[in-house]
Formats: sequence, C-alpha cells, structure tokens
Amino acid sequence: MPFVLPEGLAPEVYPLAWMVGRWRGEGVVGYPGVEESAFTQELEITHDGGPYLAYRTTIRLVVAPDDAAAIDVGTSAGAATPSDPDAPPQDVPDDADAPVWTTESGYWRVPPERPADLAPDQHPVELLLADPAGFVAVYVGTTGNGRVDLASDLIAHTATGAAVNAGKRLYGLVDGQLMWAHDIAAFGQAMQSYASGRLSRVDG
Repeated sequence: MPFVLPEGLAPEVYPLAWMVGRWRGEGVVGYPGVEESAFTQELEITHDGGPYLAYRTTIRLVVAPDDAAAIDVGTSAGAATPSDPDAPPQDVPDDADAPVWTTESGYWRVPPERPADLAPDQHPVELLLADPAGFVAVYVGTTGNGRVDLASDLIAHTATGAAVNAGKRLYGLVDGQLMWAHDIAAFGQAMQSYASGRLSRVDG
C-alpha cells in the first residue's frame, strides 16, 4: 500500500511524515540500578498544520523493578536492538491499571538550514523533550529512509531532577512497525542501553 501524506501536514516536516499517528506496543527497560522489566507503551505523534510535530508517550511497567521508585530516569528508551523484526507481533496486555514508569512530551522539527555535508537522502532533525523527572532535553541528528538518529545536544535539570547527562536515540520503520532504542549516560554510569521498544500503528 502506497504511503499517503497526512492531510494538512506542513511541507517542512514531510521527512518525518511516516511517524505521524498513534502507536502501541511493548519493550524492555533496564539499567545499572534498575532491574530489567517489560513494559507497554502508547505513543502519539500529531500535527496541527504548523512546521513541527507534537509528541507524547506513556510507558507502563508490566513487572515493576524492585527499586523503580528509587531510580526513575524518566526517559523512554535504550537497547541497541529492540527485538527481532521477523518475529510475529505479540499480544500487548491490557495495561490500564499498570504503574506508569515515565511519560514524555515535546516537539519534532526539521531545521530549514541544511548542512553542506549531509547526504541528499538525509535531512537534519531536532527533538525537544520535557520529562516529569525534572529535566528537559534537546536532541539533534538526521532522518532519511524511514530512520532517525539522534544525540543529545543539551540536557537541563531542575535542582532535584534525575541525573541524566547524555543520550542517544534511534527510531526506525521496519516492516510497518516503529522500532526504537535509547542509550543514556546517567547516575555516574557510562553511555549504555536503557530501554527499547517495538510499536504497531493503531491508526494513521
């Protein structure tokens, strides 16, 4: 089935058009000090005709880590390989009453200035995020051919915000599913995988 641009989408964000919609799926979170746990995720990327996309996601734990209350970095993603793209989709449990691990909200942008060394099939991209764990983050990177690669450019914390110092994110469209992975450097640990997920489109 050919891809159809969402109605009213601003031309500036055409390179990210494949991400627009509602997504639902599952993944895994784990980090030094955070016991590995499965989660379910709801993600929504919308537009209002402006030159940006709005982003909001909620992750709920399937099995709560023993010390989830002690260390909540409040970011949504991590491992380098979310799951086997050839494996059949799994049933996602009803998680309405499951504990929320984190939420994120923010905006995607495609800057008008194009770096001279960028490949013809690539576009610059920015992601601005707010996290209830007490920090905001700006990610910059590239998008093209159904893939987004991002690295943190700035992370600012409140006085009591989670000590997340840097991050890397990867999003990719694989056989119609949205796969993502997120590495972080936090709480004195070196950059390493934190969480990853595999989401299916709920609607376009």
